[in-house]
Amino acid sequence: MAEITSYNFTIQPQDVDFTLRASASSIINYMLNVAGIDAHRKGFGVDALQGDSVTWVLSRLAVEIKTQPKQYEDVQVDTWVNEFNRLSSTRNFRMYQHDTLCAMGVSQWCMLDMKSRQAVDMTKLKDVYQSAMVDEPSPIAMPARLRAIEPQNESSRPVAYSDIDFNRHVNTLRYIDLMFDALPIELIENNNGMRFDINFIAEARYGEVLSVGSCSEGSIWQFEITSNSGKTLCRAKIEFK
Repeated sequence: MAEITSYNFTIQPQDVDFTLRASASSIINYMLNVAGIDAHRKGFGVDALQGDSVTWVLSRLAVEIKTQPKQYEDVQVDTWVNEFNRLSSTRNFRMYQHDTLCAMGVSQWCMLDMKSRQAVDMTKLKDVYQSAMVDEPSPIAMPARLRAIEPQNESSRPVAYSDIDFNRHVNTLRYIDLMFDALPIELIENNNGMRFDINFIAEARYGEVLSVGSCSEGSIWQFEITSNSGKTLCRAKIEFK
C-alpha cells in the first residue's frame, strides 16, 4: 500500500474572483492538476497512456468547499487513490490552508480510447495501480447520480478554441465556469460553503453549440448542459450552505 501524497501551492491572482478568494473552479482546478501530477509521477499519467491511444477522462466529481483561500495564501493538497476496478478509478483530495481543512473532493475516472471514443478495460493497469493504492476512505460522500431537470433559465454559446483541452473536448473547468456564470452574483459573493456534484455523460467537441439550463429551489441549484445535436453532456448540482 502507498501513502497519501501532498503538494503545495500558492493561490495566484488568476485563481481568485472579485472577492479576492479562490473561485470554486480554481479550487477544483488545483485538485484536478494534482490528479494529473500524481498519476504522472506514479507511472499511469496521460503521457504513459497516450502511446497506446488511450487517455483519462473524468466521469464524476464531488467537491465540498468549507472556506475559500485568499490571494497569495499557501495551500496544501493531499491526494490518494483508494478504489480501482475494470471500469473506473476513485481519486480523493483534501485541501488545507494554515493546517485548516478548507475543501475535500472525490473523483471517478475512466480510460477512453482516443480513436473509438469508447471506454477501455482498465485491468491492464492493475499491477501499477496496486502499488499506488492507499488504505484511506474517501473524505466525503461519493458523487451523486444526477437526474434530468426542467430548466427555468437557459443560455447558449458555441464551443470555441479556448474551451478545448488535450482530449479535444470541452474542458471540465469550462463547464463549471458556465454554471457559475448563471448564478446570481450575490450568491457567490455571500456564500459560506457549498457542495458541488457533476456527472459527465457525453463529449462536446469544437463547433458544437452548448445550451446551459438551470433551475433552483432554496439553496440548491441544478444544471444540465446539452448540445445542439441533442446530446446531454453533463448534469450538476450545487448546494450552498
